[in-house]
Amino acid sequence: MTLTILFAASDANWAEYAAPLRAAIAAKGLPATLTREAAPEQVDYIIYAPSSALQDFAPYTRCKAVLSLWAGVERIVGNASLTQPLCRMVDPGLTEGMVEWVVGHTLRHHLGMDRHIVNPGHVWDPTCPPIARERPVTMLGMGELGTACARALAALNFPVTGWSRTPKQIPGIPCLHGDTGLDQALSTAQIVVTLLPRTPETENTLNARTLSLLPKGAVILNPGRGPLIDDDALLAALDAGQIGHATLDVFRVEPLPQDHPFWSHPRVTVTPHIAADTRASSASHVIAENIRRGEAGEAFLHRVDRARGY
Repeated sequence: MTLTILFAASDANWAEYAAPLRAAIAAKGLPATLTREAAPEQVDYIIYAPSSALQDFAPYTRCKAVLSLWAGVERIVGNASLTQPLCRMVDPGLTEGMVEWVVGHTLRHHLGMDRHIVNPGHVWDPTCPPIARERPVTMLGMGELGTACARALAALNFPVTGWSRTPKQIPGIPCLHGDTGLDQALSTAQIVVTLLPRTPETENTLNARTLSLLPKGAVILNPGRGPLIDDDALLAALDAGQIGHATLDVFRVEPLPQDHPFWSHPRVTVTPHIAADTRASSASHVIAENIRRGEAGEAFLHRVDRARGY
């Protein structure tokens, strides 16, 4: 029997994904038709972007899984009509890109590169930074991305502490959890990286209270989700010198409005949501493997826990 796979995403996504998806599905030996239009009752799998016009999943009674092209699922996980299994995207290419962004900006702030790159007064300042083992880093969020970034930083000798809402055991990375663990993880962190999922429980994880726990002058890197940080609290902490710098890749509203104070703040770096992106070539293999698993009766990869929201 030929499978019907509905691609429910934008025209731009279709242009990027159609060829690699067909190749990846064929490589798994799956007889399938990849299409942008199909009768709902005939669809076996939906490849999905949460920005899609498809928002009512109830008619897709034969659909065995909804396979998201996005790593974040906050825009779909609360959809009451979605009763099919939902799988988020964990793309090796996206992970590599995130690791590179996090390591690059960690090293930038650790080495104090900005004062040499931007030095209009030609100031000769021979002050040397500490070595990596003297610069504690805390990783908020120890999922696939957080763990990969934590391991990369630890390989460079940064002392990395991981924190997550629930207990995690990552070889070589001490991990804390819960409210008490968060306070402990922040209390020594000179650099904090936020890679938590966006859920009601994680919103404003960094707020006036938690920012005050950090050592004075600590640096914030946020390539995770904009709502993880209370914007007003962060600006106040920057103005007070409690936070030395914030490099932000994600925001509550994107593109970041031109009048937002982050743009003009001297201790804020804005990057335009480029820390990591799904690569069609590698993501297509993840999707094809999940379709193969569905047909073989095996557990799906990266299935979302609807109760936890990720």
